Amino acid sequence: MRILLVRHGETVWNSEGRLQGHHDSPLTAAGRAQASAAAQRIARFSVSALYSSDLGRANETALPIAKLTGLSPRYDPRLRERKLGIFEGLTEAQIVARYPDEWTRFRERNPDWTVPGGESARERSERTISCLEDLAARHAGETIVAVTHGGVLDGLFRFVVGLSLAVPRHFMIPNGALNAIRFEEGRWMLETWGSREHNESEEELDDI
Repeated sequence: MRILLVRHGETVWNSEGRLQGHHDSPLTAAGRAQASAAAQRIARFSVSALYSSDLGRANETALPIAKLTGLSPRYDPRLRERKLGIFEGLTEAQIVARYPDEWTRFRERNPDWTVPGGESARERSERTISCLEDLAARHAGETIVAVTHGGVLDGLFRFVVGLSLAVPRHFMIPNGALNAIRFEEGRWMLETWGSREHNESEEELDDI
């Protein structure tokens, strides 16, 4: 089976450099264009199900896909972004000023360190891998879509290719990009990552 993974379109907080976590902000005009372009590309595939994080920015990205494919989004909170607790809604400069020690710990990439009021990278990774495995069992032999977040995609990429959560990220996670993984003969494989053919003219904002 194959999963087409889409990161939500650019949000107001993305454009302002604010960390979102479980908080939300609406898509910008560019983000809505990214979502529309991703939907048009996905509509070329024969997809049997559409899943989405239950956060607003993912839902807003999923709706154009639903319209073009005729599929109703199924919302799964396991596809949510990492809960970032005290960092949510703040820019990096604000976090450094208010929580310098916690920001240093965050940037050290210890998978088991928990953001105060939030969750660790490992906790986020474990819940999203659980979702991935459930989807593989539920949709054997099918192609499905899942709309999610940058942090979730970071963890899923690492899971599929066997990269530690502690290693600094060397790959991009653009807004509105298409990523494809497949499950075959008992293992996950990467098909494509960060494909932006449908958004080539758009300026992309990478995740932290």
